[in-house]
Amino acid sequence: MSAIDHDLLQRVVCPETREKLTEGSASLVAELNRRIAAQALHNRAGRVVQRPVDAVLVRADKKVGYPVRDKIMMLFLDEAISLEGLGA
Repeated sequence: MSAIDHDLLQRVVCPETREKLTEGSASLVAELNRRIAAQALHNRAGRVVQRPVDAVLVRADKKVGYPVRDKIMMLFLDEAISLEGLGA
């Protein structure tokens, strides 16, 4: 069972740039969750990300991801996570 409603994903875009969003790879999700467990991942607001992600929505430029938890897409600018250096 997927953490993302793929029909809905076809309709949503990045709230900042309006670029298309796609589902990040399992390896990207695993790396984000590894960093979250180590309290080494910050969101755009500068807060340490506390809760693991079920999935991540990656912006077309691959610079930013938005967490998905409990099938809810967190499309808030403050919740965005920089993906630079993560090979999104």
